[in-house]
Amino acid sequence: MKKYWKYIYTVLFLLIILVASAGLFFGGREDSQENGIDVEIPSLVENHKFNIKYLSKMGDYFEKNFAFRKEFVSAYDAIMDKVFFTSGQDGVIVGEKDWLYYKDSLDDFQGRNQMTDRQLFDAAHTLAMIQNYAQKKGISFVFTIAPNKNHLYPENMPFYYSGFRERENNFTRIQPFLREEGVNYVDLYSVLKKQKEVLYHTRDSHWTNKGASLAADAILTNLGITHRNYKNCSYSVKKDFIGDLYGMLYPAGSATEKEIYFQPEPEFSYVEKVENNFAAEIRTTGSGAGRSLVMYRDSFGNALLPFMAESYQNAYFSRGEPYPLSDLVTYDADTLVIEKAERFLPKIAERPPVMSAPIVSSSQVSDEQYLKINDYDIEELGNYTCISGLLGNEKIETRDRIFIRVNGLLNYEAFPMSTEKGEGYSLCLPTSLLKDENTFEMCIKK
Repeated sequence: MKKYWKYIYTVLFLLIILVASAGLFFGGREDSQENGIDVEIPSLVENHKFNIKYLSKMGDYFEKNFAFRKEFVSAYDAIMDKVFFTSGQDGVIVGEKDWLYYKDSLDDFQGRNQMTDRQLFDAAHTLAMIQNYAQKKGISFVFTIAPNKNHLYPENMPFYYSGFRERENNFTRIQPFLREEGVNYVDLYSVLKKQKEVLYHTRDSHWTNKGASLAADAILTNLGITHRNYKNCSYSVKKDFIGDLYGMLYPAGSATEKEIYFQPEPEFSYVEKVENNFAAEIRTTGSGAGRSLVMYRDSFGNALLPFMAESYQNAYFSRGEPYPLSDLVTYDADTLVIEKAERFLPKIAERPPVMSAPIVSSSQVSDEQYLKINDYDIEELGNYTCISGLLGNEKIETRDRIFIRVNGLLNYEAFPMSTEKGEGYSLCLPTSLLKDENTFEMCIKK
């Protein structure tokens, strides 16, 4: 009987391929627009020549377009999950009790590949410079971190990930740097951790509406903004939420989990029509008379948005990077909030904002400490010209600051910047202040 199994396997395999292929050419093409890119069927002849990449391109086309693709992927992932207790997708970790985690957060969870002390300083000092810029304009500022799901709820992570930790994670290690730099910071980990109920979705990487309401309450309380406290509000529970991790694992699946909906819901309206709260730019109007908010956020801001929007007469929410701080003027903001997911903390050090660099007193830096910069990049960003580059062989300590003198006249502080190629800097100035030919000199000191 055993000798027949190989024939059975072969027939089953051929049947699956036949169904997928036949469906592809008889109207069963799968929607292939992944990441906004549509994979088109290749041509055997291109520009009157034989297409030598035809077979490889045809393979790509088939992989993205074969019929019942979502169903086959979902079936495969179900087998990997239920039979082998592991994930069939690189980006998803299958945990205990049907919990799913985002794999991008694994380094944070295990304390591996963490930011250096210099990168932590870069991030904290960048936030401090943004805060100073805002406060000089009379704008309140707050920074907050949305905790990784496996940081807040590690108990359902697979056992083979839980027993290893090289060092503390970025979240823990950045705290003293934020304090040293005087950044107005709201610790959402502490706020959420002390709650008895679970405030993140089982099969999604983000918080529930209740978790988002508590996060908004902490932020608005810190800012001294009068707002509705949802802790005592009634709510209904509906089993209608499909998690992002579940969707990655089972693209053809339709299983839902519970979400809560407050009654009454947050009172605000959208200025322009949006498909969902993950839109790159969203403007809202709410009941906070005379108040105006600019908030830079990521996907955790989707559920957070309604609770923040309600408390401001006008609010602007953006996922754009680098942060263009001209938004503060454009939207006449009196509040600036930056929310960053824990796993994205390195981005703060990698992508400095676009804002006019602060002028520093010439007494802080003596002439002999400046060295001419010969190699740098220039980029036009709106009304600003940004000069950036690497420090090269310049010695840099953890808490060193970078000053640049322009045309031998004014001294500015540049944003520190961490790149894959090493430590660098970024200096943005209104284009109108620069000449056709300019000289830039640098000084590094504490």
